[in-house]
Amino acid sequence: MIAGVAGVDEPVIDDAALGALRPELVRYCYRMIGDGAGAEDAAQEVLLRVWNARERYDPARASIRTWAYAIASRYCIDLLRAAPRRALPTDLAERNGAGDQAFAELRPGSWVTPLPDVVADPAAAAERHESIRMAFVAALQHLTPAQRAVLVLRDVYRHSAAETASILGISAAAAHSSLQRARKVLAGAAPAPSDVPAGEVDPRLLDGFVSAFERHDVAGLAALLAEDVVFSMPPVAFWLRGAADYAALFASGDACVGHRLVATTANGSPAFGQYEPGDGNGMRPFALVVLESDGARVTRVTTHLDQADRFEAFGLPTRLLP
Repeated sequence: MIAGVAGVDEPVIDDAALGALRPELVRYCYRMIGDGAGAEDAAQEVLLRVWNARERYDPARASIRTWAYAIASRYCIDLLRAAPRRALPTDLAERNGAGDQAFAELRPGSWVTPLPDVVADPAAAAERHESIRMAFVAALQHLTPAQRAVLVLRDVYRHSAAETASILGISAAAAHSSLQRARKVLAGAAPAPSDVPAGEVDPRLLDGFVSAFERHDVAGLAALLAEDVVFSMPPVAFWLRGAADYAALFASGDACVGHRLVATTANGSPAFGQYEPGDGNGMRPFALVVLESDGARVTRVTTHLDQADRFEAFGLPTRLLP
């Protein structure tokens, strides 16, 4: 520690302090920009700016955490000025049927991508499950970047009105007004959460899903699905609703025969790394499959074909033995 006035130790900006901040800054940037990989890059850039400006840090004005959030907010708001609004894949394409051909792709950067969960992070444990759900993150994209920052700081991170105003460099009155507008917009855009956190999903449901998927057991898989289950597979512009359509799609070909699933979590929900047979050197990443469940049945399956190169970030091996 660096000695301060009258022998009082001042906080130090060092590797340990920055490392402790990184997980929550990633989640903050994720809620702002809606992209898992982009949030990690943004948090890294924010921490670099904190480090480079460390000589200008004044502990009498703000804690390191508050100061870092101010830098992160400015960075994300600037980043979003030229960025398109992200949405769920199901909001970007027309609903399909099981027999429809899927060739078109969504516009790059237009959909919300998943975020790896951080194990044993006290700050993450304190955040509500619904505030990291992909549907909530997509709903946040309906807000202006400034409104997004105010709402996340106040309603997710529980900063006071004064702290939020200080972080964003605005008046308390402006912060309050922005928060009220943001809550009103979000109330009309955010669906009521119907899924439960990964830790509350019956393990037998997840084991059954894996078993039916790997055995290509159509009837077994269908028995685990909610009647109105939703399936999508970004970046392909294709999605369908209904257990019958999903089961028919699963049964319609052998594209997933021989594939394996390895458990992980994403956005607080159960997830699996999906592996396909490789070239003789084991099985290679194919997609990240994120499930949502009401506790009794699977209500949503999103097969993220765009996340095959991100398996390490989700704690998954990059190769499986056959």
